Amino acid sequence: MAIHPKYRKNKNMNPKGIAFLNALGITLIAILAFCLSFYLLEWSLAVSLLIMTAVVFLFAVVITYYLIDTFIYRKIRLLYKVILDFKMSKSTQKEWQKKYRSIETAEKDALLFMEKKDAEMEQLRKMENYRKEFLGNVSHELKTPLTTIQGYVLTLLDGGLSDEKINYKYLFRASKNIDRIIAIVDDLEMISKLEYQEFSLNFEDFGLYKLLHETLDLFEIQSKKQNVTFTVNASSEQAYMVHADRECIQNVLVNLITNAIKYNDKEEKRIKINFFDMAENYLVEITDNGIGIESESIPRLFERFYRVSKDRSREMGGSGLGLAIVKHIIEAHGQTINVRSTPNVGSTFSFTLKKVN
Repeated sequence: MAIHPKYRKNKNMNPKGIAFLNALGITLIAILAFCLSFYLLEWSLAVSLLIMTAVVFLFAVVITYYLIDTFIYRKIRLLYKVILDFKMSKSTQKEWQKKYRSIETAEKDALLFMEKKDAEMEQLRKMENYRKEFLGNVSHELKTPLTTIQGYVLTLLDGGLSDEKINYKYLFRASKNIDRIIAIVDDLEMISKLEYQEFSLNFEDFGLYKLLHETLDLFEIQSKKQNVTFTVNASSEQAYMVHADRECIQNVLVNLITNAIKYNDKEEKRIKINFFDMAENYLVEITDNGIGIESESIPRLFERFYRVSKDRSREMGGSGLGLAIVKHIIEAHGQTINVRSTPNVGSTFSFTLKKVN
């Protein structure tokens, strides 16, 4: 920051120099006032002393004010030009100067500024680490299917295309990996729109109970193959009408139920869905008897690409974006989602939705 020319010559003045100038100025004024009144004007000693006292007091005030203003408060104002995050207009400058003429206030504000900057630097470091981790995860998620596709294509080009035993199988597997890449890109696009509020929710009134059973029907074949039992604790006589985006809420249910099945190593997989009436909202709970989640992983569970067990999660497939999308969808509805879990016992994911008035 450039220093005004009139500050440069005095910027290195120390407290001793300021005190010396102050004392010297007052002493010279006292001598001058006494000599002028007693010798030149030939007033009496008493009058001369009285005049000298008045003049010395007046000039002491002026000199002290000038020195304090020059060497302390003007530099405090320079300090505020650095620590303030807004530019003052001329109309507010006088009012601001009155407000910030306390050294104690300036010290507190400077400390707050330092704390704020330290917090900003810490946040920037976290964001930088998050960016590196995110780019590494995206790279890994895309590299795995691309490498697999490349292997199949090269094999087919090397003569496998004419081999009826492998040509269809390799093309089918390459197609599956292409679908995985498309799913990752689609999920990234959706979560970006949700984060930047570019995704428009289509609110409507619908029955949550009916939507749940439509969603469970999608898992009919999978549930028979993997021995999954669904239990719904809700009144069939009640529609559980909510005001939300129907398609997005089905996406939430699909993601949570898919995870409840995927991360379950029990022979009999049990998934329980509960509906609770909570005044203005309905609370939905999805509980499983799966592998559970360690407590230290729960705070990061809804981050993009975060995996509790990276190797195991990638073997099970998925984009690693499902829970992040779920969280953004629920928060876009102005609601919350929570999780509680115990390793080797199971997990419960719960979220709220607004009732129809």
